[in-house]
Amino acid sequence: MFITVPVIVIQKSVTFNFTMSILKSFIYLIPVSCLIIACKQQTASPELFKSAVIMPANSSTSGVEGPAVDKAGTLYWVNFDHEGTIGQLTQGGTPGIFTELTGGSIGNGIRFDSHGNMMIADYTNHNVLKVDMTTHEVTIFAHEPKMSQPNDIAIDSKDRLYASDPDWSTGKGRIWRIDTDGKVTLLDSLGTANGIEVSPDEANLYVNASGSVYAYDLSADGSVSNKRVLIGFPDQGMDGMRCDIEGNLYITRGGNGRVVKISPSGEIIREIQLTGKSPTNIAFGGIDGCTAYVTLQDQGNLESFRTDLPGREWEMQRKFITK
Repeated sequence: MFITVPVIVIQKSVTFNFTMSILKSFIYLIPVSCLIIACKQQTASPELFKSAVIMPANSSTSGVEGPAVDKAGTLYWVNFDHEGTIGQLTQGGTPGIFTELTGGSIGNGIRFDSHGNMMIADYTNHNVLKVDMTTHEVTIFAHEPKMSQPNDIAIDSKDRLYASDPDWSTGKGRIWRIDTDGKVTLLDSLGTANGIEVSPDEANLYVNASGSVYAYDLSADGSVSNKRVLIGFPDQGMDGMRCDIEGNLYITRGGNGRVVKISPSGEIIREIQLTGKSPTNIAFGGIDGCTAYVTLQDQGNLESFRTDLPGREWEMQRKFITK
């Protein structure tokens, strides 16, 4: 339903519309197969894959990035209201600042591990940060001075992180693995690495860089091999990307204001038109995992649209709850 919510954030009064779903506590006990059917049943709905604005324009800075959803269904992103913050939007529809990073740290990609900790790529200080969600304490989980700027991050079921690391000044980049003890290992060098994701079966690592989406074989020990081009987009850039539970990739495409859905074999399935023109990153959440949230650089806000399948990261969070 649509409601008008008056919100006061940093002494600013903002009124805007939210599309809200009521979160039921028992949703995580429903078999995922049932939720997949529920998502697919909505395929005929005119609202499926139709994007709508969920935050006011310029409510975040142009550095808005890193959407991620925790176990409770709360949405988080970086640089809400001003640089260096972590914003949140609760299931009740109330936005605010969850925490502020210190020491000049500015976040980019966000992920949650199996313990519910928030992991943040801190591109200014070459860190991956960890946030305790109860105390809001921010600590340095990993530091690598050789990184140009850790950008987006992906995570596997063993809580290992994979970070993209572009160097925009040289047109080069790298990808790194961060183990659970904070050890950082260089995996490969390539172009301006940006979006990064692990496939649902954890057999592949996907990275987009300099107009191409690359797929690697991902080994059980977290090493990569057999690099190949999955698909290329020479006309426009790419930024963040996430998989649904069947391995389809959703990739944000700056410049044409779209999110493109790609099959695991590299075929374009569809393109979702957004209101904004410069999407930066994407995440899945909502009551059934079938809501995609997108951050928009040019609008300084977020949009969302419904999908036909839940996201991989949402399903991972659901499994963590039942452990």
